[in-house]
Amino acid sequence: MNREILRLAIPNILSNISVPLLSSFDTALMGRLSADHLGAVGLGSMIFNFVYWNFGFLRMGSTGMTAQAYGRENRMEMGTVLGQAAMVAMSLAVILLIVQSPLIGASQSLLQVTSDQQPLVREYFDIRIWAAPAALGMYALMGWYFGMQNAIYPLVLTIVINVVNMLLSYLLVWHYGWGIAGVAWGTVVAQYVGILVGIGLLLYKYPWIRENLERKVLLQWEALLRFLRINGDIFLRTLCLTLAFAFFYRQSAGLGDLILATNVILLQYVNWMSYGVDGFAFAAESLVGKYHGARQPAQRSRAIKLSFIWGMALAGIYALLYGLAGSQLLYIFTDKSEIITAALPYLGWMIIFPMLGTPCYIWDGVYVGITASRAMRNTMLLAFIGYLLLYYLYGDKMGNHGLWLSLTAFMVFRGLVQWWWYSRGKVVT
Repeated sequence: MNREILRLAIPNILSNISVPLLSSFDTALMGRLSADHLGAVGLGSMIFNFVYWNFGFLRMGSTGMTAQAYGRENRMEMGTVLGQAAMVAMSLAVILLIVQSPLIGASQSLLQVTSDQQPLVREYFDIRIWAAPAALGMYALMGWYFGMQNAIYPLVLTIVINVVNMLLSYLLVWHYGWGIAGVAWGTVVAQYVGILVGIGLLLYKYPWIRENLERKVLLQWEALLRFLRINGDIFLRTLCLTLAFAFFYRQSAGLGDLILATNVILLQYVNWMSYGVDGFAFAAESLVGKYHGARQPAQRSRAIKLSFIWGMALAGIYALLYGLAGSQLLYIFTDKSEIITAALPYLGWMIIFPMLGTPCYIWDGVYVGITASRAMRNTMLLAFIGYLLLYYLYGDKMGNHGLWLSLTAFMVFRGLVQWWWYSRGKVVT
């Protein structure tokens, strides 16, 4: 079981870590232009995180359902999940392109973007929105690969996308002086390169998929309604998560441009940790789903236990790294002394966050694997309410420390409620 977990987790960790590395690269590019550019790319990225994370059900739902079909060795069902995920992804992308103007307006209002930063944020948004079809299509494809117990292809695709993005962004920003537009165009081009490579790999590795993508199969109402129900619950769950981080950004902006720039950088530390630990969460999704579909509860329980052990071990490594080199890592993101000085008092939260936040990531993987979508929705809603109550009762009086206290507690609430829900038998029947 350990070998199986590591076979899935190591490529996932490498793949996941490259995602915040890209975000960190963009942050570093903008951090050397100005605090306005740094804040704008953070806010602009948050808008797309808000949009795309809410559609993360395309990946999570696809993983759980595909993994269970894989456990049952049902190729027709595997193909149906992929086809239905792709249909939903393209439909959502078209909607995003249609409503892009009111979406940016509402987003800037929600995040309280200052008048100085609004032009930069809008410029970034107006370009990057055109990557929506490729980005959402990639969610569906990645989720399907994970469900098929294939962690290598997602790693390959993530590396391709990030390398293209970094090279193109660097070229457009530093050699052609495009500023924030260069970062946005780098992302757009890279996403389309990635989806084309992903489709090519799909047809090469799984040629039988063509036979299982017939229109009459994809439009089977019973299967489609189940797909939409599961993913609807995951959408509501993810909406609460993105609202939590949007609230964090909004309150950061209200504390001033310097605190906003500081928190944009510190959230990179959180991203590094979360994407790394998610490697074991993704392994849990694949294995728990497979054993759940194969009706092997003992193996499912063992996969859960060992995923937690490996995830917490990695969290400890992150905590140690941030404790020993947290201040030095700040220089990766900016050379502005005032931002570095402002960030130093909050580095303690970077040491605490990995150990307290990791359990909820692994529980997410468990819930995805058994497609316990309603439980995911309910547990996240309870944790989100606790997060807001804590902030307004105590955190609001503590400035930025109160903001980090509330965010850390939110992760703890999630893990505790998920554990309680699972231990009471409300998830697996």
